[in-house]
Amino acid sequence: MRYTIPIAAALITVWCSATAAEMLTGPYRAEIVRVIDGDTVEARIHVWLGLDVTTSIRIRDIDAPELRGDCPEAGAASRDHLIHLLGSIPVSVRDIKHDKYGGRVDAAIALPDGRDVAATQLAAGHAIPWPHPKGESPCSIVRPGGNAARP
Repeated sequence: MRYTIPIAAALITVWCSATAAEMLTGPYRAEIVRVIDGDTVEARIHVWLGLDVTTSIRIRDIDAPELRGDCPEAGAASRDHLIHLLGSIPVSVRDIKHDKYGGRVDAAIALPDGRDVAATQLAAGHAIPWPHPKGESPCSIVRPGGNAARP
């Protein structure tokens, strides 16, 4: 019994170290291959000399309406805004970690001028902050033309 607390503390320390190591802080230069929806892109990330990784990135800290969800018009507007915002310019990606669903990563994306893509989507009304209160969805806030309605 007297060893329980030190063992638990050691396990927590090891676990925290392992999860911290799972994040790539970056920044890494990237090119957007395609915009999937208002909060997800496919990007080619330059991780090392001559080494590129192409993966889907869910943009950290936002939630946009789904294209095949309850409000597809708002989803299409959010996606189109992101396409226009990103264009064909290189971006930087940082704080990359595994997404909870697998098959993609979560990351922050910045434009060449330093603007945060998530903050830009939020300011334009094409996304809501993530996580959001249970029961709230982007469809309840985001409108097809952007300019999120704030209750």
